[in-house]
Amino acid sequence: MAFKNEGDQKAYWKDNLSLLFTLLIVWFVVSFGAGIIFVDLLNQVQFFGFKLGFWFAQQGSIYVFVGLIFFYVKKMNDLDKKYGVDEE
Repeated sequence: MAFKNEGDQKAYWKDNLSLLFTLLIVWFVVSFGAGIIFVDLLNQVQFFGFKLGFWFAQQGSIYVFVGLIFFYVKKMNDLDKKYGVDEE
């Protein structure tokens, strides 16, 4: 990667880390929060015949994690283009 100047490099990494921490918080809330902390509240709702808290603990957090991967790839490609360090 070749940045035009040091300011672009710092801004790129600031945006990169901001995105990363945001996605980690979403992942934590879904996997830990929905699967463990709020499980009793969520289990009052049925989803495809399963209690919602159980579903998040077993399947939902995995689906969200895979979705976050695709979201991260898209946002990083956009970020690379914004700072001119994308693969051409």
